[in-house]
Amino acid sequence: MLRVRCVRGGSRGAEAVHYIGSMLSKGLVGWVQRTFQSTQAAAATQKDCTADETGSHDSPVCSYNEWDPLEEVIVGRPENASVPPFTVEVKANTYEKYWPFYQKHGGNIFPQEHVKKAIAEIEEMCNILRHEGVIVQRPEVIDWSVQYKTPDFESTGLYAAMPRDILLVVGNEIIEAPMAWRSRFFEYRAYRPLIKDYFRRGAKWTTAPKPTMADELYDQKYPIRTVEDRHKLAAQGKFVTTEFEPCFDAADFMRAGRDIFAQRSQVTNYSGIEWMRRHLAPEYKVHVISFKDPNPMHIDATFNIIGPGLVLSNPDRPCHQIDLFKKAGWTIVTPPTPLIPDDHPLWMSSKWLSMNVLMLDEKRVMVDANETSIHKMFEKLGISTVKVSIRHANSLGGGFHCWTCDVRRRGTLQSYFS
Repeated sequence: MLRVRCVRGGSRGAEAVHYIGSMLSKGLVGWVQRTFQSTQAAAATQKDCTADETGSHDSPVCSYNEWDPLEEVIVGRPENASVPPFTVEVKANTYEKYWPFYQKHGGNIFPQEHVKKAIAEIEEMCNILRHEGVIVQRPEVIDWSVQYKTPDFESTGLYAAMPRDILLVVGNEIIEAPMAWRSRFFEYRAYRPLIKDYFRRGAKWTTAPKPTMADELYDQKYPIRTVEDRHKLAAQGKFVTTEFEPCFDAADFMRAGRDIFAQRSQVTNYSGIEWMRRHLAPEYKVHVISFKDPNPMHIDATFNIIGPGLVLSNPDRPCHQIDLFKKAGWTIVTPPTPLIPDDHPLWMSSKWLSMNVLMLDEKRVMVDANETSIHKMFEKLGISTVKVSIRHANSLGGGFHCWTCDVRRRGTLQSYFS
């Protein structure tokens, strides 16, 4: 889920605060602890994906949260990854030290030796997932350096590396996100053969309204110069994307049964969150949460729910509403400082991809082999680690959660909050 943490996280100021406050007061007050739910109460709120609304088809797609036993997953492809053109939305989501890289290489492929190493890492990751009993699906290989044109803009593509960014599974429904970067406008094409097959076999398939990505969607004079600028703008509720039309990346949403948490970010606006809220209501509730983040883009390297009542919370980007989780009895775990070297290229991400993990079930987690300190953290939590090295894949913008989209987990729909 491009975890551009300066590339991973409109309404303005008081309006944004009011909106967040109202959503939270409606959705989070009165939560109950999952640990002490009675069998009777849990059974009353359970639902599975064995049939569609008519009860006539089994669905190959079924996932309600981030931790039920994983059975099938889509894993992205680094092949032909192309550097996005250095447009205003890309500038707003990348570190200043990499701007010359984008200015020089935008529209061309990423360094090939680096991509080859990333391909090898992701292939090994797929092999290990299969060894763990998980069915692995892959998107199509596409040439992302091809120039394309719409009535509103011209661009080249990016990649099909991060299915978490573009696909969100909610129950037996697979939702294609509209995206916000022009270089990702046609990214859905790599996943269409898979999605069409899921649809033929009984899954629900929804494509969110595609934005035009006209100039009006972006603040063309977004005043980024320093990290301090980013903090100030984010605190004021100012982002490079406007409210001209709905847009969102799927990676700005985190699932916990009937409750789904979203953040307003550089790629997800309130209109996009509102579209999701209306689309999923009344069965699911979408809550807006926010963070002290100078450049929010994708939630899962900031706030990663890894079990019922258990969440990893980034100490560098604290959640403004964390007390609500604590009062509800949640366990808040602060992950250790990442160990990735300063000189390792992270063109589209931050070091905090160390917490961007994939739960195979409540007691098994896929984690970077090099991040020994987070291994110890999971061991203390009673969670065994499945270690894989994806350092070169990290450079392209994602950790294990980003590189995957869980299509099917063995579990039922439950309410973990009152």
